Amino acid sequence: MEPFELSRRGFCMCCIGAAQAGLAGWLTPRAAYAEARGLVSLIKDSAATSPINVHKLRGNISVLEGSGGNIAVLTGTDGKVLIDAGIRVSQPQISKTLANLSADPVAHLVNTHWHFDHADGNEWLHAAGAKIIAQENTRKYLSQVQRVDDWDYNFLALGPGGIPEDVFATDLTLKLNGSTIALKYYGPAHTDSDISVHFAEADVLHVGDTFWNGVYPFIDYSTGGSIAGMIAAADANLALATDSTIIIPGHGRPVSNKAEMKDFRDMLVAVRENVSTLKKQGRSKEETVAAKPTAAFDSKYGQFVIDPGFFTRLVYEGT
Repeated sequence: MEPFELSRRGFCMCCIGAAQAGLAGWLTPRAAYAEARGLVSLIKDSAATSPINVHKLRGNISVLEGSGGNIAVLTGTDGKVLIDAGIRVSQPQISKTLANLSADPVAHLVNTHWHFDHADGNEWLHAAGAKIIAQENTRKYLSQVQRVDDWDYNFLALGPGGIPEDVFATDLTLKLNGSTIALKYYGPAHTDSDISVHFAEADVLHVGDTFWNGVYPFIDYSTGGSIAGMIAAADANLALATDSTIIIPGHGRPVSNKAEMKDFRDMLVAVRENVSTLKKQGRSKEETVAAKPTAAFDSKYGQFVIDPGFFTRLVYEGT
């Protein structure tokens, strides 16, 4: 796979460098997260002007790239079904894109987890007609002030219209637009609110932020995430997928497959093992970072906002 292209179409954190460091380079993730109140604003500013790119898959399913996490859309006579909502300032671009896909009204929205780059658009999509569905922990986090320690940021609760009205604990199956849509809770993974969404007949699987295609992932320990949970979620995804399954990751290249998912899983396992070995030797967190336990994977996964050092710190925290 080619190195991941840093563009405004991907996870909007990529705007950090252009906005604060000019053409000379990027803020390090450590510096960026230390300035997280500004970081969140930069992400939103980028989403406000970023174009939405459409990748048509199969079975009337498309993926929209450009506002936070990758958004899946199923069209049909039962109304559009969206998987994730993106960032609310992208409403004009997303509205236009949805209208171009079909004349079907928006009817259902599924949140893969609670993070703002996946659920910030909930309120306007609800106002447009969407019934919002999510795992019960997503509703809990969206209903209260929620702090993410690694961003040093407190997210306010969404308004009543943005709170999922239909929640489930472990799994839920929808029948819409001639498609069987299976929603399944991972347990603690990237957060403790993550779900997968499988369009059975089309064999399209949206896995949210349990998979970052071609880039190191963020793991949110503030709300139950862990490296062990990420690996368990990757194993669950691989068990569900076949060689013909189209996999939609939360971030990174928006159209993926089982082989890339396996590479991602193997990277997680190898880095955890490397970090664990160093930690057992008594290395401190910063000594472990200096030992470069991700070196074998940096050229492929380390070219984005979660750089090798920051990812190592995340793994160290949960090892």
